Amino acid sequence: MKESIDNFLNYLKVEKGFSGNTLSAYRNDLQQLSGFLEEEAGKRGSMPSWSNFGKQGMLRYQLGLKERNYSPATIARKVAAAKSFFSFLTSEGVIKENPTENVASPKVAKSLPKYLSVKQVQQLIDQPSRLNTHEGKRDKAMLALLWASGMRVSELVSLNLGDVDKENGYVRCFGKGHKERLVPIYPEAAHAVEEYLKEARPHLAHNSNERALFLNRRGERLTRQGFWQILKDYAKKAELGSVTVTPHTLRHSFATHMLSGGADLRSVQELLGHANISTTQVYTHLTSDHVRRTYKKSHPRAE
Repeated sequence: MKESIDNFLNYLKVEKGFSGNTLSAYRNDLQQLSGFLEEEAGKRGSMPSWSNFGKQGMLRYQLGLKERNYSPATIARKVAAAKSFFSFLTSEGVIKENPTENVASPKVAKSLPKYLSVKQVQQLIDQPSRLNTHEGKRDKAMLALLWASGMRVSELVSLNLGDVDKENGYVRCFGKGHKERLVPIYPEAAHAVEEYLKEARPHLAHNSNERALFLNRRGERLTRQGFWQILKDYAKKAELGSVTVTPHTLRHSFATHMLSGGADLRSVQELLGHANISTTQVYTHLTSDHVRRTYKKSHPRAE
C-alpha cells in the first residue's frame, strides 16, 4: 500500500510539478487514509488492500473525519486527495473500480480573506526598523517585499540572489508548478532589499556559496516556519487590533489594495500567480465600496 502512495506522489511531482509542501500534505492525508483502511481490515481479520476499499468504506472514512471534529475545509481537502489517488490507481490498473466515484465532497463556505489596512501594513513594516540590527534590516526587506509583490511566503523564502532586480524594480519568483513570473515592486521595497544586501546579509552569511537571498542566524536559507515566527513577533509589537496576522495576510492585503486602487482583476490574477480567475474573484467582495464610488463618479446618471 505504501508503494502505491509513493508512486502517486512521484507522479504528482514529475508529471504535475507539485511543490514539496503540496506533496507533503498529500502524503499526510493518504497515510491517514491508509491507517483507516488497515484498522478496518484488522476488525474483519483480513489483509488491507486498496482493492477492498469500496464506496461504503469511503463514506465511513468521511464520517470518521466528521466525528473527529475536522473542519469542513479539512475534510474536503482529505476527500479531494483520496479522489485524486484512487483515480490514479484506476488509470494505472491497480484497482478496477474507483470507490470515490459519485462520492460528494462536503460543501465549504468561502470565507472572505482577512486583510490589513494600508496604515496597519505600514505599522507592521515599520517595526523592524526600530531594532537597528542585521536581522531587522532583513525583516524589513522581507515584509516590504511581500506587500509590494503579493508573493506567497514559500516563494519569498525560495528567492535567490539576483531574483530581485533593484534597478528596474521587479522580483522574479516561482509559483505553483514552478511557474515563473515577474512582479513589479515599488522603489521603497527595492531600497529595503538593497540596504539588506549591502549592510546586513554579509554579516549573516557564513558560506560564500550560499545563494539564498534571505538567511537565518546560522547563515542558512530562512524557512517558512522561521518567517512565520518573525511575523508573529512583529504583529504583536505593532498592536494591530483583533486581526490575526498570518504569512498570507500580506498577500491578501496586497490584492485588496491593488483592486481598491483601480487595478483590474486579470492584472491582479497575473501578479498573484493564480491559474484560474475564479481564485482571484474572492477579492471582488472586498472592494464593493471602491466600485460604488467609481460608479457614482463615472456614470452620468449616478448622482
